[in-house]
Amino acid sequence: MARFRLARTNVNWTALLSVAYFTYLLGGAVVFQILEREAESNNRNHFQLEKLNFLSNYTCLDGAALEKFVEVILDAWVKGVNPSGNSTNPSNWDLSSSFFFAGTVVTTIGYGNLSPSTVTGQVFCVFYALCGIPLNLLFLKQLGTCLSVHLGRLKTRVVSAVAVVSPLLGGSLLVLVAPPLLFSVVEGWSFGEGFYFAFITLSTIGFGDYVVGTDPDKEYISVYRSLAGVWIIFALAWLAVIVNMGTRVMEHVLALNRGVFKKQEEEDEDAAARKVDDTSKI
Repeated sequence: MARFRLARTNVNWTALLSVAYFTYLLGGAVVFQILEREAESNNRNHFQLEKLNFLSNYTCLDGAALEKFVEVILDAWVKGVNPSGNSTNPSNWDLSSSFFFAGTVVTTIGYGNLSPSTVTGQVFCVFYALCGIPLNLLFLKQLGTCLSVHLGRLKTRVVSAVAVVSPLLGGSLLVLVAPPLLFSVVEGWSFGEGFYFAFITLSTIGFGDYVVGTDPDKEYISVYRSLAGVWIIFALAWLAVIVNMGTRVMEHVLALNRGVFKKQEEEDEDAAARKVDDTSKI
């Protein structure tokens, strides 16, 4: 039977990982461009058409006045004021909302829909983040360690892989499936939108296109956003455990591949040495 042998190559794993990483980013960029560019163009054309219709219906306004009004709307949105609401909307800086915002700061999610507008608040936010981000990492690491230890105990008590897989699946359902169901009821989102929001939040990507408790037409319970903040903290720890396990699996696969290449190189070196010995004897 023919024996397949790997070619002798010196593999730089750092370079290989870098190439794979940037290739992944480039591939994602191409896919996002294909999926989103046409929709963006349609939305832009629709907005321009709506502006023209608005000007034709309200002849007292000219283009410059409308552009100024649009700037006011965008400025209000950047400062956390929903332009579709009114002055009676709940404050974005009540205790529940402020707690939620503090959580997005220390977890580095940063939705972008709300930020401090005063110089004092901005300066405080800087120092609060400087101290809070390391504290958050320490807390999540400790919480993740506790969860990992618990899973390890399950593994030692019961040999079956079900004992480890079941808690992982159960926890994932609890932090990634159950919350979107709640969001779909409270926020009026579809399950897909709620699931998208949950993952974008827990991965700390935080686009800000979906944020809980921001619809001015809905009445939320006072602790709703605080509970969402608590969910984010504990779900981040759980997701860190999952990501850590996935990283270990990938590292194990890479280590196996390194071992294969290393073994092949050693065999080739031994074969070359034996060939030299045989030649010298002749």
